[in-house]
Amino acid sequence: MSEEDQALRREMAMTLLGDLDRLTDDLVADIHAHSPLYFSGRPVSHTDLRGTCRSNVELALKDLGGLPSSDCHIEAAAAETGRLRAEQGMPLATVLKAYRRGGRVIWQAMADRMRDRSPAEQRMVGDMAGAVWETIDRFSTVMADSYRLTTLELQHREDSRRGALFEALLDGRGSDPAVTLAAATALGVPARERYAVVVVAQDPASPADPAPALEAAGLWSFWRPRGERLAGLVRLGPAGSGTLAATLRDSLGRTAGISPPFDELALADQGLRLAARALGTLPPGGSEVAELDERLVHAALGADREIAERTVLRYLDGVLRSGSERPVLLETLGVWLDTGCSAARTAERLYCHRNTVLNRIGRVAELTGWSAESGEARLGWALALRALETMG
Repeated sequence: MSEEDQALRREMAMTLLGDLDRLTDDLVADIHAHSPLYFSGRPVSHTDLRGTCRSNVELALKDLGGLPSSDCHIEAAAAETGRLRAEQGMPLATVLKAYRRGGRVIWQAMADRMRDRSPAEQRMVGDMAGAVWETIDRFSTVMADSYRLTTLELQHREDSRRGALFEALLDGRGSDPAVTLAAATALGVPARERYAVVVVAQDPASPADPAPALEAAGLWSFWRPRGERLAGLVRLGPAGSGTLAATLRDSLGRTAGISPPFDELALADQGLRLAARALGTLPPGGSEVAELDERLVHAALGADREIAERTVLRYLDGVLRSGSERPVLLETLGVWLDTGCSAARTAERLYCHRNTVLNRIGRVAELTGWSAESGEARLGWALALRALETMG
């Protein structure tokens, strides 16, 4: 930069600094004319905007003219503006547009004062324009970087707060109305609505993420890992738990347990316990999804392994020790019980003759010592078969 150019910039900067208040007024008016958000005064108040504009114009002019500034440097001021606007929720595009309007107003003021200059000085206008926009570009870049960093920090802070409140619900602190209200606000859902809790068995090498599939099915959800499992709160709405279970079966590829629906966020801890009970009825390593209400017997037997073992021993011990007969007898018994003890329907399901079914059921009765006509025997056999599933 030549000495003449440097001297002209300094002179122009000092001249405009002498008229700083009017230049600030022009800039604020220009921003208001081109931004309905700034014009509304929300979220950035008119006082805030004017103060920021005045400070930034002063710093930009001093930077352009090579004049000494106060302790506040241009980069620090731009970073502070970016942080503040991010916290206020002003869109970044709107803030960047205001910076461009600032560059335009400063340049227009300079151009107006250059009209009466000598031809030699007017030939420097192009260089001065480049200098103005370089300053504005520096301002904008630093501000935008600070804005984005602050946005990430705010998002992380909000995610942490939402996660903490969700954990508080799962830990049983929803009995405090203040905790429930805070959690509902942070999660963006009503305190009273139809919900379910889902517990998913995690694979550390390939963590599950049910949220996208559920969102595509119209189901809002929020998830957090808990040890080796993933716990999720799902807003059922009118869809019901059937849609939830079907979506998880189609997309998850993991075993999962679903609690019965409940109508208050404060009951999420109960939902967690019941979803875990549902998951506990499934053998590990599969991809089945269990709704607790569909597997209450399994859950009851699985809650006490000793009782489950005694049930199996009392009602099915002879069949289990029958060697090669065991698989076909257990299968036939299960289908026979599921079809209401109908030999004909069992035969259709198993593609065999009705007499074959009767012979097999007779053999079960012989091996177990229970009559096939006994109501207790049929109940005991049904419970024992489910206990076997629970025990793996």
